[in-house]
Amino acid sequence: MGGRLAGMLDTSARLLKLLSLLQAHKDWSGPELSARLGVSTRTIRNDVERLRSLGYPVHATPGVAGGYRLGAGAALPPLLLDDEEAVAVAVGLGRAAGGGVQGIEETSVRALAKLEQVLPSRLRRRVNALNTYTVQIPGDAPSVAPEVLTTIANAARDHERLRFDYTGHDGSSTMRDAEPHRLAHRHGRWYLVGYDVERRDWRTFRVDRVLLRTPATGPRFTPRELPGDGDVAAYVEKGVTTAMWRYHATVLLHSPAEVMRRSPLKLDIEPVDEATCLVRLSGDDLAGMAVWIGFIGVDFEVLDPPELAEHVLLLAARYQRAVRR
Repeated sequence: MGGRLAGMLDTSARLLKLLSLLQAHKDWSGPELSARLGVSTRTIRNDVERLRSLGYPVHATPGVAGGYRLGAGAALPPLLLDDEEAVAVAVGLGRAAGGGVQGIEETSVRALAKLEQVLPSRLRRRVNALNTYTVQIPGDAPSVAPEVLTTIANAARDHERLRFDYTGHDGSSTMRDAEPHRLAHRHGRWYLVGYDVERRDWRTFRVDRVLLRTPATGPRFTPRELPGDGDVAAYVEKGVTTAMWRYHATVLLHSPAEVMRRSPLKLDIEPVDEATCLVRLSGDDLAGMAVWIGFIGVDFEVLDPPELAEHVLLLAARYQRAVRR
């Protein structure tokens, strides 16, 4: 009787190890699992059948190049998490309980309660310490429906165009046909970075202003490279901070781009030729922008807006009068 019980315990422990391997890796061959668990490939086949009887959808591919893969089933089976994974999930659920996605607060609290109930005491202390000594400051950013986020993410993954109505800063609504690239989360708001097909340029859209059409997705597209170095976070940060200002200006600098890029002013430089480059500026006060341009320290021409050029002329006249006196 004791030997039989020990055998059952060994089988159960092996099943847990097998399940952990299948959850951690996309594909395993029979010999690989056999070597990892120290049993024969026949035992692996029997253990796979036991997992299937417990509701785990383990798919098998026959042949020399075949193997095993854990697929998606009709219901979510129990997951095996190591210590670090369990802490990461618990902390993430705690943060999600603070909002940002519609309806996720209550769901996150329920999931966190279930997880904390089965956490070992050593892990529960780590999670409680993080939650106790971390202050989360709520914002007033509008929440986004989770199905909108998943639709956008799936379209980006599958390289499918996205069709939606977009509400701009002025309240007007326009229909957009975009190639979704990435979702970004910044200061409580969700942003979609994508290529606007009609405008033939990259855009950053606030997801809370997106109203998906039916159907939301269209034909497939070939992914494009994001301008710059491909840094999505930097692209969103630049787009969002620029959109906050009332005025936007383009100025031609009579200096090489490589020289201006070394300026401590951190200018947004675009080369024109070997001797000149463009700098793009934003601000709420044209008079202040005219003064700031002088800090750059090189000759320049204001290309737009005309109102900024007028302020530069007024400033130049004031300086001339100061010298004559």
